[in-house]
Amino acid sequence: MFIGPWSLPNPVFVAPMAGVTDRPYRKLCKTLGAGYAVSEMAASNPRLWDSVKTSRRLDHEGEIDPIAVQIAGSDPDMMAEAAVFNIEKGACIIDINMGCPVKKVCNVASGSALLRDEDRIARILEAVVSACRPMGVPVTLKTRTGWDRASRNAVSVGRMAEDIGIAALTLHGRTRCDLYLGQAEYDTIRDVKQALTIPVIANGDIDSPEKAKYVLEYTGADAIMVGRAAQGRPWIFREISHYLLTGGHLPPPTYGELRDCLLDHLEEHYRFYGEYTGVRSARKHIGWYLSTMPDALDWLPCINEIGNTRDQTLALQRWFDRHPPNEPIKAQTARAQA
Repeated sequence: MFIGPWSLPNPVFVAPMAGVTDRPYRKLCKTLGAGYAVSEMAASNPRLWDSVKTSRRLDHEGEIDPIAVQIAGSDPDMMAEAAVFNIEKGACIIDINMGCPVKKVCNVASGSALLRDEDRIARILEAVVSACRPMGVPVTLKTRTGWDRASRNAVSVGRMAEDIGIAALTLHGRTRCDLYLGQAEYDTIRDVKQALTIPVIANGDIDSPEKAKYVLEYTGADAIMVGRAAQGRPWIFREISHYLLTGGHLPPPTYGELRDCLLDHLEEHYRFYGEYTGVRSARKHIGWYLSTMPDALDWLPCINEIGNTRDQTLALQRWFDRHPPNEPIKAQTARAQA
């Protein structure tokens, strides 16, 4: 499929996740088969652009094009300014966040809170598209089905977005009030796809190759986006892509492959964040990779007690030394995702 002028190699995408889809993680997912990855959402407020957190989110060095940056905010002019700023930093695609359900985001009339104000949605979309069009950069939108189940307005928002010039729409099959609870529903995504001509990307609870195929067929969507199911399981993108192409399953990674994947990820993670932040922020990734391993649960708490990258790496190497490298991994269950 295409987003503006960009041809994407497959319809299996990485969802933007705050605190997760940093540059090292996006690069890893693309290497393991993801056709497209969107950055963590970056603040539209210029006063935050020089912060360490935002500076890292704007760092795309060595990343495979197209570089897609998600911006969040509620002020149309500020959002347009943020779009231009990110394009000047290397963004090839600008994605607008109208789907985040987190309270601190919604409390400032941003993220999925905007679904209660279609007039403001229109002003934001018009401002950002108008700012990006002269630079030849497409704008996409990620949103939810509505504020709550009594006010699902994804079809009207989608039609508005298409009329204004949005190049593609990603739809999470939950309302804001659903947060990440219960099960995603795909009827609304199907309705939106039938109402629009631009590409529609389905998101929500896609955690296996079979589920990806079902959602694509049921909704008619042009692509699917995987979020939490890829945490600690970045090879899910090649598994889904292979299944969609062949109908068959790839063998699970071996412990040797998992070891190389995790340690390579952590090496880049440490370089990106530095010693102090790197060792601490790596703990969640290590937990995601190993929490489904039957013999890792009792051992994992020790990771949180290690305060330097060298000892963290050594602890992982010793754990992997307990497993034959050619043995397939024995994960208990797949991680649920939204």
